[in-house]
Amino acid sequence: MSEKKHIARAAGVLGFATVLSRILGMVRDMVVSRLFGAGFATDAFFAAFQIPNLLRRFFAEGALTSAFVPTFSEWYTQRGEAAARELANICFTLLTVVMAAVTFLGVIFSPQIVHLMFPGFSAQPAKLELTVLLNRLMFPYIFFISLVALCMGILNTVRHFFTPAISTVFLNLAMICSAIFLHSYFRVPITALAVGVLIGGFLQLALQLPTLYRLGFPIRPRFDLHHPAVRRIALLMGPATFGVGVYYLNITVGSILASLLPQGSVSYLYYAQRLFEFPQGIFTVSVAQAVLPSMCRQAAAGEMVELKESLGFGLRLTLFVTIPAMVGLLICATPIFSLLFMGGAFDYDKAVKCGEALFFYSLGLSVVALVRVLVPAFYALKDTRTPVIVAFAAFLINVVFSLLLMGPLKHGGLALASSLSALCQLVLLLWLLRRKIGPFGGRGIALAGGKALLASLPMAVVVYWVMGRVNWSLAGHKLYNGMVIGGAVAGGMLVYFLFAHLCRCEEAQEAVRLFQRKVLKR
Repeated sequence: MSEKKHIARAAGVLGFATVLSRILGMVRDMVVSRLFGAGFATDAFFAAFQIPNLLRRFFAEGALTSAFVPTFSEWYTQRGEAAARELANICFTLLTVVMAAVTFLGVIFSPQIVHLMFPGFSAQPAKLELTVLLNRLMFPYIFFISLVALCMGILNTVRHFFTPAISTVFLNLAMICSAIFLHSYFRVPITALAVGVLIGGFLQLALQLPTLYRLGFPIRPRFDLHHPAVRRIALLMGPATFGVGVYYLNITVGSILASLLPQGSVSYLYYAQRLFEFPQGIFTVSVAQAVLPSMCRQAAAGEMVELKESLGFGLRLTLFVTIPAMVGLLICATPIFSLLFMGGAFDYDKAVKCGEALFFYSLGLSVVALVRVLVPAFYALKDTRTPVIVAFAAFLINVVFSLLLMGPLKHGGLALASSLSALCQLVLLLWLLRRKIGPFGGRGIALAGGKALLASLPMAVVVYWVMGRVNWSLAGHKLYNGMVIGGAVAGGMLVYFLFAHLCRCEEAQEAVRLFQRKVLKR
């Protein structure tokens, strides 16, 4: 099987598993919004959850994955399975020790961390106290999820993608069940959500270990600080922490500044970010995870032409999916919140404010997606310095834009600042990568993006017309409103694929060929 087909197949498997997880994540957010609304308690929970979540994105999904996967892939390819198995056990043991210490310190110093990250809460002592309590309960989540990320790196390297992707289903299920069945047992009901996070993290890790055992990588204690691969991973992880995680740092900066805005702003940004991450998690993360092992193997073998082809294919595939998703979210931002969240403690005014944040986040959907595919290419080439420099520049740009825009646009300005900084980061990464490895199909990538945008225009007309059939400010009629949005999505996708095929988009034609082979043939 060609590398392109491996990437497409892996992305499909990851996408399928992630669709299920994201749907449950949406159900989770609907449950949270109905039970707790958007205000005092949810601001405290989302702020508290963001601290271990930020560490997860920086350390577990960011630095650890970007540093471990290239090294482990090289060890597995060049030295065989036995050496790779030893390295996996050493890394798992060391990571267990390190993350246990990080978790202990995080629980002890939670008050100081919350004070530092959310200064606006100091004016409301009760909210600050609740945030500290919830953060202490959820901090051990970073311990479990870091080990999950290591397992994911091992499994992805040996081309097993489903188990890591499906594991987040258990986090969502744990949070949903805890919120529904346990909230009445706590003096502060939202505490049940924090308990659900802790249970979900444990279940995610428990799911990985049997799969590792079945594929020949049983986890056993093995302590060796002097292993050469461990040193290399440690050296790569420092720069990778900032290089991969700057987008999430920008989101966190937005939440910190939102704590200075009117109550509910932290929650508006969180809900909008969750919906923004829906198409990202379904496809973009899937492509990034699928293409990284391929690029690592090609870089280790010195196959630069093949690496460029894999990277170019990943970028074109990303644009093909994210551009129509971006257009759809821009049109449907407020109606989605009206349908999914409005009711109980969540009224139409909150839906509009969340929709404003989602609109500005959505402007950067394709940009963020391309950055997520580009950055791992540098780490596959063992270049940790360049992404860090670019990430730091993007971080400063985000801070400047946030301070300029949060006054006139409130929480919407913070979302827009995140999109603008991601655009600057993308431009710099494209320019520097081209200088490093030469052309990697830039014209083809731009052409694919142009065709996707052209095919999205008639789709936008159809979706806008269908969405205009409903007054989204009125509560009730959920079934009818859901059918309208479902019809808009289905009709929009049909129109998009039709025009993409007419525009001779390679990705659309591949989808048609796949349908003919797999369905019509049967």
